[in-house]
Amino acid sequence: MKKKSIITRVLTVIALGLLLFTTTSASGAGSPARNKTVASEPNNLEWDKTFPQSNKVTVEKVSYTNRLGIKIVADMYLPKNINKSKKSRAIIVGPPFSGVKEQTAGLYAQEMAERGFVTLAFDPSYTGESGGQPRNIALPDTLVEDFSAAVDFLGTRPFVDRNRIGVIGVCASGGFAVSAAQIDPRLKAIATVSMYDMGRANREGLGFAPVPSEIMTEEERTKALEEAAEQRWIDFESGQIKYGPGSAVELKPSQQAAAQEFSEYYGTPRGYHPRSMPYSMTSTGALMNFFPFAKIETISQRPILFIAGENAHSRYYSEDAYKLAAEPKELYIVPGAGHVDLYDRMEYIPFKKLESFFKKNLEKK
Repeated sequence: MKKKSIITRVLTVIALGLLLFTTTSASGAGSPARNKTVASEPNNLEWDKTFPQSNKVTVEKVSYTNRLGIKIVADMYLPKNINKSKKSRAIIVGPPFSGVKEQTAGLYAQEMAERGFVTLAFDPSYTGESGGQPRNIALPDTLVEDFSAAVDFLGTRPFVDRNRIGVIGVCASGGFAVSAAQIDPRLKAIATVSMYDMGRANREGLGFAPVPSEIMTEEERTKALEEAAEQRWIDFESGQIKYGPGSAVELKPSQQAAAQEFSEYYGTPRGYHPRSMPYSMTSTGALMNFFPFAKIETISQRPILFIAGENAHSRYYSEDAYKLAAEPKELYIVPGAGHVDLYDRMEYIPFKKLESFFKKNLEKK
């Protein structure tokens, strides 16, 4: 296979989806009653997740609308022994970039529900079964809003204590969750796993921090923005959105290695799901203008736990955010783990650490 073909395929994987499939998601604004629980589909459907179903929890598909009127579809996981006459602690789980609730986010939600929490794994706006047009575009402000909308929903459940809601953001959702916590004090405890700063990733290029010579130059950033801007005219005139990343800037070796790691999850039965699709090329500009840690110190006095793999190519995002954050904060490095290992490798994911963190910090005051 020619080098250019390999790079094109790898770039598509970076967008975390496969271009060979078309989206089957519902779209459009949701119902006017934002606080109404709506069963999107019967709850006895065939299991459609990338992870095994637990017999210790129940899962209910629900929908609600965010502040922008976009319908969000989510899976709510409940411990089977839950006492709904009492108020429970709850955790929101956000997926990796362009991921859906049937993948990593659902795995985390199910596991934390086994440990006694009410949990919610959602499809972000424009993604998966959630609404929004056009499909599969990345608007950072909207992706941040989706976390607050999840708080709106969980906090109005009669069996949830609205003063004890936490969040787990995996990969890109780590950055979106941190950004949401800066403006939404209802998020009482924040944990990130394999966190990505999608703004920085688009400004500098996906890759390993210890290779400064492979960070995107100003000229390369300009090329990427020009390519995305040119694509806007094409999308506008044709009415057909182009999905996946551009090709104006060729991947460097460290970036190819990072992309290969993603392909081992999203491009194989291990993590592939047909509703997990690449975002539009024209998302580049909005992402480059995203700075999720600009006011991270304002989250204090609420605790933040940063979890990263020892060998993760993304480790530096968590380390740099940890330095910027105010106390209380903790950086937890998982021995031997890479970035994607923390998506689904149960031997690496520190669920006991997450459980103790949230039980301690979501206690009744």
